[in-house]
Amino acid sequence: MSDQTAVAQPAWATSRASSAGRASSTGRASSTGRTDVSAADRAVKRRRVLDVLDAVQADAIVLRSHASVSWYLDGARTHVTLAGDPVLWVVVDRTGDLVVTTTNERDRLVRDELPAGVPVTAVPWHRPLTAAVPRGALDEAVVARHLRQARASLLPAETARFAALGRHCAETLTDALTTARPEETERALAARVAAALTARAVDPLAVLVGGAAQATTRHPLPTDAPLGERAMVVVCGRRAGLIANLTRWVRFTAPTTGELVAQDRIRAVEEAFFAATSPGRTLADVLAEASAAYGRVGFAPDEWRRHHQGGAAGYHGRDPRAAPDVTDAVATHQAFAWNPTAVGAKVEDTVLLTTARPVVLTVDPRWPASDGPRFPRPDELVRP
Repeated sequence: MSDQTAVAQPAWATSRASSAGRASSTGRASSTGRTDVSAADRAVKRRRVLDVLDAVQADAIVLRSHASVSWYLDGARTHVTLAGDPVLWVVVDRTGDLVVTTTNERDRLVRDELPAGVPVTAVPWHRPLTAAVPRGALDEAVVARHLRQARASLLPAETARFAALGRHCAETLTDALTTARPEETERALAARVAAALTARAVDPLAVLVGGAAQATTRHPLPTDAPLGERAMVVVCGRRAGLIANLTRWVRFTAPTTGELVAQDRIRAVEEAFFAATSPGRTLADVLAEASAAYGRVGFAPDEWRRHHQGGAAGYHGRDPRAAPDVTDAVATHQAFAWNPTAVGAKVEDTVLLTTARPVVLTVDPRWPASDGPRFPRPDELVRP
């Protein structure tokens, strides 16, 4: 995007980047801007967005979701509060990119988050970001599916970041659960997990803990109840925009026969999901084929209707979640976090679909595991 736009900018908006808002165009920052960003990766992502514009015959688009902005800016943190909207947008047109933010966020973003050389314009904090967006620019919501497909196939640097994130999330749960006690409360365990994730620069988007009192709860928000005989912990952790998902179980008594049977059955359902996940198939097709496994292995045939089954992973918790009407196609080098679930049984990891084989990203070799058809699967951690 050139300095001459078709729409005049307000007087309070910078021309495209002020001296405080522009870093070196070499791909490395002189005194401002991130230096860990690949110019080649950014060029690939820009080409993918331009392909979206070509597909819908548009000339400009406004990226304004956490997923799209962080992906396009190679992992920039887009939030101030975890529950808030992004504090920056990106306008992409045929001539370049423009980051739009507010005056109170601009300097911090340039210093800490933005790739070097990205033009920035800022509006007063009390004005909407739309005030600096050219008229006629396409809203990303109009092409949400196109953008999901653009994000789907991860680049090598993204897969490396994802693998490190997944490992750190898995290690965090290993550390926390190997010191868990049956009298510890769900909140106390959740607090330890969240603190450890934060110390590793991971945003704890979700930390669910369900002890014996919540044995039938699918999404157990932590309470003051003690863990009791057995507990499930679920983490959704974000770093550099990417979100890893995993579930682990800890127990303080020997498992019952029924629990062992349920664990074997839910792993068989998970294997059906991985077997169905192949490039070119739609998520609706994968869900239809894999969900049929519930009835085959001994669960109720409609068990899949009682909780979501996961889906693609990446810059959303699920990008997107699989559903009967979701026609997004599976891509090579795409990540998935399937979520087969029944009462008292759940298995979940973030897995990368490579050309050779699926690779588990949320893995810690210290965690007990059993061999599966494709890769080891996590067992319950039994604490004395």
